[in-house]
Amino acid sequence: MSKLIIVESPAKAKSIQKYLGKGYEVASSMGHVRDLPAARLSVDVNNDFAPKYVVLKEKEKLVKDLQQKAAKSDQVFLATDPDREGEAISWHLANLLRLDLKQENRVAFNEITKTGVLGGMAHPRRVDIDLVNAQQARRILDRLVGYRLSPFVSQKIRRGLSAGRVQSVALRLIVDREQDIRAFRPEEYWSIEAKLLNSARRTVTASFLGDQSGKVALKNKEKTDAILARLQNAQFWVAQIKKGQRKQNPAPPFNTSTLQQEASRRLGFQAQRTMRVAQELYEGVEVPQLGTMGLITYMRTDSLRISDEARAQAAEFITEAYGKQYLPAQPRFYKSRANAQDGHEAVRPTLPSLTPAQVKGSLSPDQFKLYDLIWKRFLASLMASCIQDTVKATILAANQAERQQGRHLVFTASGYTVRFDGFTALYVETKDEEEDEEKDGKLPALREGEALALKELLPGQHFTQPPARFTEASLIKALEESGVGRPSTYATIISTILHRGYVSRQAKVLSPTELGEALTSLLKDRFPNIVNVKFTAQLEDSLDEVGSGRTDYIALLHSFYDDFDATLSRAKEEMKDVKIKLEEDQTDIPCDKCGRMMVIKTGRYGRFLACPGFPECKNAKPLVVESKARCPVCGETVVQRKSKKSGRTFYGCAAWPKCEFVTWHTPTDEACPKCGKSLFLQRGGTKCCLNEGCGYTAKAEKKN
Repeated sequence: MSKLIIVESPAKAKSIQKYLGKGYEVASSMGHVRDLPAARLSVDVNNDFAPKYVVLKEKEKLVKDLQQKAAKSDQVFLATDPDREGEAISWHLANLLRLDLKQENRVAFNEITKTGVLGGMAHPRRVDIDLVNAQQARRILDRLVGYRLSPFVSQKIRRGLSAGRVQSVALRLIVDREQDIRAFRPEEYWSIEAKLLNSARRTVTASFLGDQSGKVALKNKEKTDAILARLQNAQFWVAQIKKGQRKQNPAPPFNTSTLQQEASRRLGFQAQRTMRVAQELYEGVEVPQLGTMGLITYMRTDSLRISDEARAQAAEFITEAYGKQYLPAQPRFYKSRANAQDGHEAVRPTLPSLTPAQVKGSLSPDQFKLYDLIWKRFLASLMASCIQDTVKATILAANQAERQQGRHLVFTASGYTVRFDGFTALYVETKDEEEDEEKDGKLPALREGEALALKELLPGQHFTQPPARFTEASLIKALEESGVGRPSTYATIISTILHRGYVSRQAKVLSPTELGEALTSLLKDRFPNIVNVKFTAQLEDSLDEVGSGRTDYIALLHSFYDDFDATLSRAKEEMKDVKIKLEEDQTDIPCDKCGRMMVIKTGRYGRFLACPGFPECKNAKPLVVESKARCPVCGETVVQRKSKKSGRTFYGCAAWPKCEFVTWHTPTDEACPKCGKSLFLQRGGTKCCLNEGCGYTAKAEKKN
């Protein structure tokens, strides 16, 4: 018998074909094959939001090919990704291939290994129409908001803007944080550290806490100086030693959100990069002696569940590699978040005994870094706790007279030693804020009643700090904690607000642009529900209810759209003569015809300069960003351009089309020492001369 299996990815198809062997043909849909066409709304709001799907133009030939293969096969199995999106792709394929939706022809592979594939094939089921409806509801909601709201904000602020249902909430979080930073007023405070010597002449660092009455806050220099004056002739002694023990437990295995956060903090990966590399690890790589196999389980998950088989394999590896003492007395079980769908396991290595070192030669640098992170996090999550011995010393200071009166100042010193390293022998989770790290260090041996000699006093002035701007990691964490979006959408949300110019990224920090703040202000004023965190989170919960069959998706769409449509109509009427102006659109370039300062506008083919006196003055011209480099062909200025197809920045001669010089390399203001032409900078950090026949290159110096 001939059996056709349809997956999403060609790479996955290759791996699965190997496990199933003869009698099976594995084909790829290359992702979605049918969707709402981009040219129009494609949702009938007057007919219970009936979607009007079409086969994607670039997939028409592929669909015909799949239809021919399905017609020749005795049985067709739909093995798209095991999530809500994958379920919808299977449903679209079933409709296009005229498959019976009552048949059990849907299979899911949580991992691309022989066990995972054969196990999935052994348990086929029907396409889950509830999951399909949940995906449809999300797609329709996003289309309604995007296609109805985007033209309105484009008219009021700038042409070409978009206002997505979830991206607008993410943008609001960033804008609100920026406003909190601006409103923040720092408060002064002081600290005093005492460097003391014990009887063995070892240095003890103690921090000022207060006096015999309790804690004392040092809010200014005057109060600090008064304490320092009291300490000039003071004696120091150890009043109390408190010893204890604390247990540090490992972090749970990764889900999608925590994987993106940790990859950002530890590896510097953006969310999209993390998910792309994770997809490659899931789909499979060629490993010597093992063949093609997926190295991790499915990466789009909100669950912390671990299979019994994986637990047993991990326990065996930990025992062999570290010893039985590195296993906890009782196995660790982690609880997923309250709103987790829990459809899949946590992100983990498919074979816990397969170390990163064993597969390094089969992986790209990015693949190795991410696999190493996932593997270590998973193994560590099942290891024993780290046991630390702690010691806290209370140190008193007073002169002779104060001591007789029962008056004194109080300092504390604390530290710890590791009794048993446990999971920290393999992995320790990083944190967003440096101040969250443990500051305790090793404390020299002290005994109660011991006199300490003062080495030096170190007063320090400090100011309270504003809340930190978001990074990708902290924004993903905030979205997850707020219940906005789902783990599989975070990467797309962040890339969208960056690509649209609503947010800028410097190093890892995300800041709103003037455009982003103007858009958020408009939405908060006119569409409060669209940018309301709680409302959006409740809508996400309702989509989950649709996915579990407890809510009708048509009713959900009506409950959202009816109010949204009325709000939009009211905003259009009340703001019909309003146009929001942005400072970033103003320029110091005078109009050639009337002398007004020209402004930047956005049209069908990008941004351009226009006279603000329109329609009286209709002068307009291209917006040209000039560099300091000269064209190596004709000597004209090199200007910045953008590709209409991809939006990527490139550079070309200002005399185009007369001179056709173009390059992806960034122009510099340096001259070639060999021929005198302008140098350009390549992505790898190499300066090069593009003058034909010169060939000069040099490594660019790193800036301090």
